[in-house]
Amino acid sequence: MSQHLIDVVRRLGHPRVLVVGDLILDRYVWGDAERVSQEAPVILLHEQRREARLGGAANVANMLRGLDAGVMAAGVVGGGPDGECLRQELEAAGIDCSAVIADPERPTTVKVRFIGQAQSRHPHQMLRVDKEVRTPVSGAIAGRLVATVLERMDEFDAVLFSDYAKGVCTHEIVRPIIEAARKIGKPVIVDPPGSGDLSNYGGVTAVTPNRLETMRATGIEVRTAENAFAAGRRLCDRLDLEHAFITLDRDGIALVPAVGEPRLLATRRREVYDITGAGDMVLAMIGVGAAALVDPVDLARLANVAGGLEVEHIGVVRVSREEIIADMARAGASGHQKLCTLDDLEVQIEAARQSGRRVVFTNGCFDLLHPGHVQFLEQAAACGDVLVVAVNSDDSVRKHKGPQRPIVPERDRAVMLAALQCVDYVLIFREDTPHGVLERLKPHVLVKGGTTPHVVARELVESYGGEVHTLEAFGGYSTTKLVEQIYGTRQAA
Repeated sequence: MSQHLIDVVRRLGHPRVLVVGDLILDRYVWGDAERVSQEAPVILLHEQRREARLGGAANVANMLRGLDAGVMAAGVVGGGPDGECLRQELEAAGIDCSAVIADPERPTTVKVRFIGQAQSRHPHQMLRVDKEVRTPVSGAIAGRLVATVLERMDEFDAVLFSDYAKGVCTHEIVRPIIEAARKIGKPVIVDPPGSGDLSNYGGVTAVTPNRLETMRATGIEVRTAENAFAAGRRLCDRLDLEHAFITLDRDGIALVPAVGEPRLLATRRREVYDITGAGDMVLAMIGVGAAALVDPVDLARLANVAGGLEVEHIGVVRVSREEIIADMARAGASGHQKLCTLDDLEVQIEAARQSGRRVVFTNGCFDLLHPGHVQFLEQAAACGDVLVVAVNSDDSVRKHKGPQRPIVPERDRAVMLAALQCVDYVLIFREDTPHGVLERLKPHVLVKGGTTPHVVARELVESYGGEVHTLEAFGGYSTTKLVEQIYGTRQAA
């Protein structure tokens, strides 16, 4: 299944998506939560840096850009520096702002998050301060927004509504856009507001409510899959939907079609650092997939992966196709997650490269793993961010070392290397040299031990701009000497 989904992602193309909704500017204040104030029982945050990010519908647009979609955002910003900052952030992300209307009579919605880190531990959100109004946008502003969108509706492959109940997703704005999109056969996907009010969204393709929004929209408390299925059926019937994607956090997504059997698509357990933006990521993934006419079951599975990756970050961040593919390749690999085929490893390394991480490569027999090997690998790992270890196959070792080697079979050697914290990926290769592996992976750094007089493939690595590092031998350890001692002891006995 992982390979099928990887192929689906690779075939998504570059659809163009319209995002309508509440544009939000997220500001972050990062600092060290160093002590408790003497004035009151509150934590003092020693500010270290500030940053601005896109939130709400703007974040959905940004997520879509991370998924290689073309995007136009439609919404309202206020006058003043916050509105200008939000527009600049959208444009910097490559988002078309033709339908972003400025209204000097209302403020830009801003959420300020204070993120504290204590004793060098993982940072956590301490406080959020919101600046907003929730009154509907004026008729003149609504008219300008709708006119701009309708004029260009033929350009889009899908329409997404990101409704945060800040006054943009009114009946006057929503209904004309939905009717125009459905008239020309474009999918319309809606992430509803926290209130669960879906009264404006009859006739859309699908909705993506969470547990609480589903309960508020249907009156059914969603504790089990059966609850979700019943609520989804009610939503499909009331709103004339094709599908309901009910997001169930750690339990995955309940996909309920208007016709056919509902399904619970489970998700992998994740290390959750911040749920901010997870719903936006799910909407973006379903939206870009719907634009590319992906099957709804595959949409739900991909949304699980994308949303899961999002919660592993602090704050809202883009999740790329490469990261999604790499995550699925890891999950689909048989055996230990660090043990990879060359095809899987190529996907992982490309994702690492796309995210700016420095890839280090080394290779060897690693027969009878000893402290010298461990010290060498730890120093190799320090040369970059991701360490790949290519292990000679049994046949290759025999060819180089003689018929009595290896002592430890290839699979066992690979498993032991994978158990080392400093090693990220392990590959068993069967060729005499690692040239073929290096040509496909193109690591930033090739590392070899100091006992090697000539570094095989140096010319290849340097030809594409890579570096070659030679590390000194550690502690006089030698597998060959250990083997000789073992055989000598056996003969003496």
